[in-house]
Order: sequence, then structure tokens, then C-alpha cells
Amino acid sequence: MIERRNQSGTGLHDPILEKLGMEIAAGELPTGHVLTLDGIQERFGVSRTVAREAMRILESMGLVQSRRRVGITVRPIADWNVFDPKVIWWRLSGPARGAQLRTLTELRIAVEPLAAGAAARAATAAERSHVVELAATLRRLGEAGELTEFMERDVEFHALLLQASGNEMFGALADVVAAVLRGRTQLGLMPHKPVPEALDLHEQVATAVAAGRSAEAETAMRALLSEVRTAMLPS
Repeated sequence: MIERRNQSGTGLHDPILEKLGMEIAAGELPTGHVLTLDGIQERFGVSRTVAREAMRILESMGLVQSRRRVGITVRPIADWNVFDPKVIWWRLSGPARGAQLRTLTELRIAVEPLAAGAAARAATAAERSHVVELAATLRRLGEAGELTEFMERDVEFHALLLQASGNEMFGALADVVAAVLRGRTQLGLMPHKPVPEALDLHEQVATAVAAGRSAEAETAMRALLSEVRTAMLPS
């Protein structure tokens, strides 16, 4: 998963980024904890350039703040770029998994039904045809229990609807939705086979979008995500 591309430093920061990102997301490095480049160099056995690049990326995500004569300070979660797919993955991989699943699912329930309704109004003919094809593919893969391929086509299905909505703000959330869909499979949070109700609802969404029935598409997507919420957050 970690790629060391060359000896110039590009990619050498990845193991540091993953380790520190996980520790911050898990609270092992709590808000206010101070890191130093010297400490990072010593811990990971890397050059100052590599350590600085890792910190620059974490700072761009809002996880840390670098200040002269203070050091590199871990910031509170309110300052994090919580829509960054890496941040989502780190939170899903740690003890905050439950909270991350809850907030992501609530976000999806708030946005995706509206996006499906808008897609029923704004999608092109090619997009309408493709969403129906994807729903049929999801049926086949789901019933066969081919979860990895199902996940990728499910990512494509939901991203297509967000982007076909004609709302660039919805479209910008495609990577966020992809991160949680992939995380469910990679972390073993999916059933062995998708439940029949979920497959039915994917097809209902697709059929409504293809036919331009906005209210029906919105209702079916809301029902689909309610099923997801029940499956993921049974408590």
C-alpha cells in the first residue's frame, strides 16, 4: 500500500504520514501535543526534508499547525479537513470508527436523496442509461457475493448520481462517499452478500432517475440510505 517511488524524497514521507495521521485520528497524539522535526527524524530514521514534507501534508489537512519557537502542534478535530479521504480512512480505522460512520451516514442521508432527485431532472441520456446498467450490475455482483467488485460499482453508482445532479457542491462529495463505501468493505463492515432490499432500492433509484421521476428517485434513495444506517449503526 505504501509506495517508495524514488530516492529524491517523493513518496518517502508516506509511512510517516500514515502512522502519525492514524495516531492523531485515534487520539494517541491528542490536541495540543507538540511534535518536532528532530523527533520525527529520530523516530522514523528519515531526513529533515522528508519529515518536513510529511508535516506539510498533515498541516494542509488541518491536523497540525506549525509555529516558530513552538513546534508542530496537534489541532482539535474542529480544525481538521474532515472531508479529506485520508482523514476519513484514518478515523474509520481507529477507535473513532463509530462516530465517523454516524456522521458520514448522516451526511449521506442529508445530501444523496436530493442529489438523486436532481439527477432525475438534470442527467443526460447517457447518464440515465448508465445508472440503470450499474444497478443491474450491482444486482448480479451482490447476489454472487462478489463484494470487492460490488464495492467499486457501488462507488461508481453513487458518484454518478452526485455528479449528474448538476450541483457542483454535491459532485464534490463523490470522493467522500467513495471513501466510506470502500472503508465498509475493507474494514469488514459489509455483510457477506448485500441484502435484497438494498439491491431492490438501487434499482428503484436507477429506474426513477432514468424516467425523470424526481420525487420517486429522492424517496428511493432516502429509503436506501435508511437501510444502510440500520445495517451500519444497529444501536
